[in-house]
Parts: sequence; structure tokens; C-alpha cells
Amino acid sequence: MSAFSGSASPLATVVIGAGQAGLSASGYLVRSGLRPHQDFVVLDANDGPGGAWRHRWASLTLGAAHAVHDLPGFPLGSPDPHEPASAVVARYYGDYERALSLPVIRPVHVEAVTSRPDGLLEVRAGENAWVTRTLINATGTWDKPWWPSYPGRASFRGRQLHTHDFVNAAQFAGQSVVVVGGGLSAVQFLLQLAAAGARTTWVTRRPPDWTDRPFDPAWGRAVEESVRDRTRQGLPPLSVVAATGIPLIPEYRAGQEAGVLVSAGPMTALTPHGVVLATGRTVNADAILWATGFRHALDHLAPLKLREPGGGIRSDGVDVAADARVFLVGYGASASTLGATRAGRQAARGVVAAVAQGTPGEGAASQG
Repeated sequence: MSAFSGSASPLATVVIGAGQAGLSASGYLVRSGLRPHQDFVVLDANDGPGGAWRHRWASLTLGAAHAVHDLPGFPLGSPDPHEPASAVVARYYGDYERALSLPVIRPVHVEAVTSRPDGLLEVRAGENAWVTRTLINATGTWDKPWWPSYPGRASFRGRQLHTHDFVNAAQFAGQSVVVVGGGLSAVQFLLQLAAAGARTTWVTRRPPDWTDRPFDPAWGRAVEESVRDRTRQGLPPLSVVAATGIPLIPEYRAGQEAGVLVSAGPMTALTPHGVVLATGRTVNADAILWATGFRHALDHLAPLKLREPGGGIRSDGVDVAADARVFLVGYGASASTLGATRAGRQAARGVVAAVAQGTPGEGAASQG
């Protein structure tokens, strides 16, 4: 499907991504009076609703997941906390798309966004193209898992997988598994693996950042401001755990007492049969699970030259300093489902204001 390519009537905006941030922005666009398919479309790389949630492992139940905040005017309600979060969120997002008749087109893998000589943006995916005045980018991080580089990694003869690829812990029963990473995913994997009968070793570059302070609104505002300060400077956003720490809930305290949630410290290299710790001790392993996080999936924006020398995109809220036509949601401080909902509202307002000016993108550089 090629929408508005070569047409005299460009779209008001194209939303890339149909996760929490993209759906929130789309909902507010509808509220603002923009017409689905005529004024905007939503391009999603997935085969169905749910965003990154649809790919989460089945053992991650809704009760064990981070809070899923309501989409605008559409309460999630009280689903079964024992149901897989992937199923709950996919169903919830799908219901929202249908209720608002959102113009979601999938699966669409956006390859590049370029700036045309007339100041409009062109969004390309294979042979298809959409011409638009503005862009709301909501691509998140799930499609860009980060694998750190260690000497000998290619020589390891066992299985290596990333959080992105994890399905369940039962397949590792009776095996020795090294879990690499200091975040919440690593903690949850360790507990599940131990319960399934695996022997685990936890490798972290730094001591785990345990915190027993309450995760209250004041804490949330402090975290968001810390992340926002980095994006204002054009620095890459920090990982979630770097900003929040790991909450010392009773389940995690029990894991510490059982010796499961105790870091062995950093490692220096991999061998064909395991890893070498900084202490010099060698740990044999059947598998290595890299719970090392993700990077923002923004390669398709490279033609717009938005990145700063510091490696990030300078932005204040959803506004991008290098290009007034582009709004980033689900980036930096809006990476959480709560922040993404607020950012969606801000981006929709930005689109409406830009379109009201009657120009493709005042203040935007003609790049590409």
C-alpha cells in the first residue's frame, strides 16, 4: 500500500510504532479531530497488536510485570494477574485500536525517513511511501537488543540468547546458566531459572543497585527529571535500572537469602565452556543469557541527521531540537507506559500546532 506518495495532499502526520506511546499519540490525534487514514496513519512492524509486549516470555505474568498504565480514556480494568502479560496487553491494545478505528497498517518495516526539497517528510518501507508534514516516532527498543563485546564470545560452544529471545526457564532445567546484566530482567530470570532447577551464576559489571526507598510519585518525578536532563544535553538515555535501581521487594530479599540474587561480579572473557570472572575464577556454563538491555530503534531516522556528538538526540519532552517536524515518544523520560501516555498527548498537540501553521515544518532544516 502506497499512501499519498506523489499526492498533492500530504498527511498531517505518520506515527511509527503501535505500542503504548504510538497508540496514546494516535488516540489524542483522533480527539484533536484528525481523521484516520485521511490525516494520519500508524505504521507497525508487528503482525498484530501488543507492541513489544506481544513478544514477552509467557512466564512474565501481568502481576510480575511493570505496571501497564491506561491508554487515554480506555481503562485496562483488572485482568487476571496470573495471565501472561503478552496476552493481556495484546488484547487490550487491539481493543483500543478497534474502539477508535485507528488506521494501523501492519506489518510495515520502515526503512528510512527522509526530507524532501519541498520540506515534507517521506517515510519509506520497501516499495511503499507516505508523505507527511510531521512524524511521531514511537519505535521503542525491543527490535534492537544490545549484545556487549567480550573476548572469546564467539568461541563459547553452549547456547547464547538475549532477553529478546527468552521463552521459558523450564528448558534450562539441570543446566548451568550464566545470567549477564544488572537489571530487573536479570533478577526475574535468575529466580525463574533457579525455580526450574537450573544452576545459576549472576554476572554484573557493577554491584546491583538495590534500593528500599518507596517508588512513590516523588521518586517517579525525580527519575523522569534525571532522564530528561540527559536528553536535553543530547546524551543517550540511561537504562531503566540506572535511573530507578532494583526495588527490594520481599521476593527479591528471599532470593538474596537463598544465594540466587548474589552477584559474582564482572567477567573478563568467555571460554569455549564458560566465563572467566574478574576474580580469576572460571565458571562452566551450558548457556549464557544476556539480559543486557536494548538500544532505541532509530536507525530509520539516520537520514535526518538528528543525533548529537554525544550520541543521543537532543530533545525536550517530545520536541527534537534538530528538526521541528519530528516528535519522539517512548524515548528518554517517556519510555515507561505512564510517560508514554503523557508524551503521546504532547506529540498530538505538537502535530496540530504544526499543521495549523500551514507549512511543512517551520524551523526544520531541509536535510537529506
